[in-house]
Amino acid sequence: CNLTGWWKNDLGSQMQVFNVDNDGTFSGEYHTAVSSAKKPILPSPLIGSQHLDEDGKCTFGFTVNWKKFSDLWGSVGMLIATTALDSTAVFVGQCFNGDDGKEVLHTSWLLREKVDLEPDDWRATR
Repeated sequence: CNLTGWWKNDLGSQMQVFNVDNDGTFSGEYHTAVSSAKKPILPSPLIGSQHLDEDGKCTFGFTVNWKKFSDLWGSVGMLIATTALDSTAVFVGQCFNGDDGKEVLHTSWLLREKVDLEPDDWRATR
Protein backbone atom coordinates (compact mmCIF):
# COMPACT_ATOMS: atom_id res chain seq x y z
CA CYS A 1 0.00 0.00 0.00
CA ASN A 2 1.36 3.38 -0.95
CA LEU A 3 0.01 6.03 1.44
CA THR A 4 1.45 8.92 -0.59
CA GLY A 5 -1.32 11.16 -1.94
CA TRP A 6 -4.85 12.20 -0.95
CA TRP A 7 -7.25 10.03 1.08
CA LYS A 8 -10.88 10.85 1.93
CA ASN A 9 -13.09 9.27 4.60
CA ASP A 10 -16.85 8.66 4.74
CA LEU A 11 -17.44 12.00 6.54
CA GLY A 12 -15.56 14.11 3.99
CA SER A 13 -12.33 14.65 5.93
CA GLN A 14 -9.18 14.41 3.84
CA MET A 15 -5.58 13.45 4.53
CA GLN A 16 -2.65 14.27 2.32
CA VAL A 17 0.50 12.20 2.80
CA PHE A 18 3.42 14.02 1.21
CA ASN A 19 5.94 11.18 0.96
CA VAL A 20 6.67 7.83 2.60
CA ASP A 21 10.39 7.33 3.26
CA ASN A 22 12.20 4.02 2.74
CA ASP A 23 11.86 3.28 6.47
CA GLY A 24 8.09 3.90 6.40
CA THR A 25 8.00 7.33 8.06
CA PHE A 26 5.73 9.97 6.54
CA SER A 27 4.31 13.42 7.08
CA GLY A 28 1.38 15.35 5.69
CA GLU A 29 -1.74 17.33 6.55
CA TYR A 30 -5.18 16.40 7.82
CA HIS A 31 -8.17 18.46 6.66
CA THR A 32 -11.11 17.66 8.93
CA ALA A 33 -14.70 18.08 7.81
CA VAL A 34 -16.18 17.41 11.27
CA SER A 35 -15.62 19.15 14.59
CA SER A 36 -17.30 20.15 17.82
CA ALA A 37 -15.28 23.41 17.82
CA LYS A 38 -17.09 26.66 17.12
CA LYS A 39 -14.18 27.98 15.03
CA PRO A 40 -12.93 26.26 11.88
CA ILE A 41 -10.01 23.89 12.23
CA LEU A 42 -7.14 24.69 9.92
CA PRO A 43 -5.32 21.97 7.95
CA SER A 44 -3.24 20.30 10.64
CA PRO A 45 0.16 18.61 10.44
CA LEU A 46 0.46 14.85 10.78
CA ILE A 47 3.42 12.54 11.19
CA GLY A 48 3.40 8.77 11.09
CA SER A 49 4.92 5.45 10.26
CA GLN A 50 3.86 2.41 8.28
CA HIS A 51 5.10 -1.15 7.86
CA LEU A 52 6.16 -1.66 4.26
CA ASP A 53 4.84 -5.20 3.85
CA GLU A 54 5.18 -6.90 0.48
CA ASP A 55 1.60 -8.22 0.54
CA GLY A 56 0.22 -4.65 0.47
CA LYS A 57 -1.82 -5.08 3.67
CA CYS A 58 0.42 -2.82 5.69
CA THR A 59 -0.43 -1.38 9.10
CA PHE A 60 0.25 2.25 9.92
CA GLY A 61 -0.23 4.92 12.55
CA PHE A 62 -0.09 8.70 12.67
CA THR A 63 -0.55 11.62 15.02
CA VAL A 64 -2.41 14.85 14.16
CA ASN A 65 -1.58 18.07 16.01
CA TRP A 66 -4.85 19.96 15.52
CA LYS A 67 -4.66 23.62 14.57
CA LYS A 68 -7.88 25.23 15.77
CA PHE A 69 -8.06 28.77 16.99
CA SER A 70 -10.19 30.95 19.23
CA ASP A 71 -10.33 34.71 18.69
CA LEU A 72 -10.33 37.18 21.58
CA TRP A 73 -12.16 40.40 20.76
CA GLY A 74 -11.69 43.75 22.52
CA SER A 75 -14.46 46.04 23.76
CA VAL A 76 -14.48 48.10 20.53
CA GLY A 77 -14.77 45.06 18.29
CA MET A 78 -11.08 44.77 17.43
CA LEU A 79 -9.37 41.39 17.29
CA ILE A 80 -6.71 41.50 20.01
CA ALA A 81 -5.49 37.88 20.14
CA THR A 82 -5.82 34.47 18.59
CA THR A 83 -5.25 31.52 20.91
CA ALA A 84 -4.63 27.90 19.92
CA LEU A 85 -6.92 25.36 21.56
CA ASP A 86 -4.77 22.28 22.18
CA SER A 87 -5.78 18.79 21.13
CA THR A 88 -4.03 15.80 19.59
CA ALA A 89 -5.37 12.71 17.85
CA VAL A 90 -3.77 9.37 17.09
CA PHE A 91 -4.91 7.05 14.32
CA VAL A 92 -4.00 3.41 13.69
CA GLY A 93 -5.06 1.42 10.68
CA GLN A 94 -4.46 -1.02 7.90
CA CYS A 95 -4.57 -0.84 4.12
CA PHE A 96 -6.71 -3.28 2.12
CA ASN A 97 -7.55 -3.79 -1.54
CA GLY A 98 -11.25 -3.07 -2.00
CA ASP A 99 -13.65 -5.06 -4.17
CA ASP A 100 -13.05 -2.55 -6.98
CA GLY A 101 -9.25 -3.04 -6.76
CA LYS A 102 -8.63 0.37 -5.15
CA GLU A 103 -6.68 0.64 -1.94
CA VAL A 104 -8.84 1.45 1.10
CA LEU A 105 -7.76 2.40 4.63
CA HIS A 106 -9.52 1.23 7.80
CA THR A 107 -8.65 3.24 10.92
CA SER A 108 -9.47 3.73 14.58
CA TRP A 109 -8.66 6.89 16.51
CA LEU A 110 -8.40 8.57 19.91
CA LEU A 111 -8.67 12.31 20.52
CA ARG A 112 -7.12 14.01 23.55
CA GLU A 113 -8.21 17.54 24.40
CA LYS A 114 -6.40 19.79 26.86
CA VAL A 115 -8.08 20.32 30.23
CA ASP A 116 -6.95 22.79 32.87
CA LEU A 117 -7.60 20.71 35.99
CA GLU A 118 -6.77 17.11 36.84
CA PRO A 119 -10.34 16.37 38.04
CA ASP A 120 -11.46 17.10 34.44
CA ASP A 121 -9.13 14.42 33.06
CA TRP A 122 -12.06 11.96 32.74
CA ARG A 123 -13.58 13.98 29.89
CA ALA A 124 -10.42 14.76 27.94
CA THR A 125 -10.11 11.59 25.84
CA ARG A 126 -12.69 10.18 23.46
